[in-house]
Amino acid sequence: MQKENSDIAVLTANREKTIVRTSIVGILTNVLLVGFKAFVGLMSNSIAIILDAVNNLSDALSSVVTIIGAKLGAKQPDKKHPLGYGRIEYLSSMIVAALVLYAGITSLVESVKKIIHPEAADYGTVTLVIISVAIAVKLVLGLYVKKQGKKVNSGALVASGSDAMFDAVLSASVLASAIVYLIWGVSLEAYVGVVIAGFIIKAGIEMLIETLNDIIGRREDAESVKELKRIICEEESVLGAYDVTLFNYGPNKNYGSVHVELPDTLTVDDVDRITRRIQNDVFRKTGVILTGIGVYSHNTTDDEAAQMRDRIREAVLSHEWALQMHGFYADTERKTARFDVVMSFDADRKEALESLHAEIRALYPDYEILIVPDVDVAD
Repeated sequence: MQKENSDIAVLTANREKTIVRTSIVGILTNVLLVGFKAFVGLMSNSIAIILDAVNNLSDALSSVVTIIGAKLGAKQPDKKHPLGYGRIEYLSSMIVAALVLYAGITSLVESVKKIIHPEAADYGTVTLVIISVAIAVKLVLGLYVKKQGKKVNSGALVASGSDAMFDAVLSASVLASAIVYLIWGVSLEAYVGVVIAGFIIKAGIEMLIETLNDIIGRREDAESVKELKRIICEEESVLGAYDVTLFNYGPNKNYGSVHVELPDTLTVDDVDRITRRIQNDVFRKTGVILTGIGVYSHNTTDDEAAQMRDRIREAVLSHEWALQMHGFYADTERKTARFDVVMSFDADRKEALESLHAEIRALYPDYEILIVPDVDVAD
């Protein structure tokens, strides 16, 4: 475990450095763009260009918040927060989303004012050149930031990268409206400003929803769960892996628990060695720290128990709301049987459980039956 903790510390430190370095690049680039666009916008009396500058300013502020979030999130665990401060990054992502949303609403108000009280813009060659350069810069910046965000699993960086790429599209619309004005004398910039504001607001809302889902807790990705189960089942004695639950304490900080089905002939020493190997393999290949591994005992020498398992599974899975049965074990001498049933969310759990109990007792009236209902938390 000491080596695992060392690996986690190294990954965390590298991740923090990448986020800070990428965010600084974003801040410097956006500050330069703000200066150029604000100057050009004021000189040409273009509300669309000024709003584009405001949008870049919000991006710079977002990068500052991202750095602060990464620094705070990388703090070492302590007595009050034994699992670390990683979730602070979700708060920083919410602040970034709020800044984007505020910039969008402010832009919308200013654009509407310009529609009501229009003022002619004065575009020049320098203006068009600066806007064109800004489009190219934003595209390159967006691709770079998004790539780094995916590399270190930073939602804030990925969001900033996507926002930068989208800013390039919005700047292109400003350039298009300027060209239309120069060729046909039709001023569209205030309307383009409304469109820009609408997209900024939409992006802010989507970022808020995405971060809220992370904070509330979302359903685990089916492919990730499948991969984790595959790794566990590579262990020779493991007959199945079930009830995977992952607990997220910030990007790249995942803890989890699982139940594994093992033959009933193993000793406690065997189980201890197997579960420790599973913990090491899972961490090494996925970065997930399994804090708990429960064990289901599997009948291997009792033919009567095997027949019971098949018959009960058929009865259980005849119900649409029963997604899976696992963890079955029967003691034919003591007349007891136990198993878990994964139920869909649309089932009335109490009613379904009572129905199952009645059905299984009817099949095996001499047995004491224990049914544990499981929630469908992952595929």
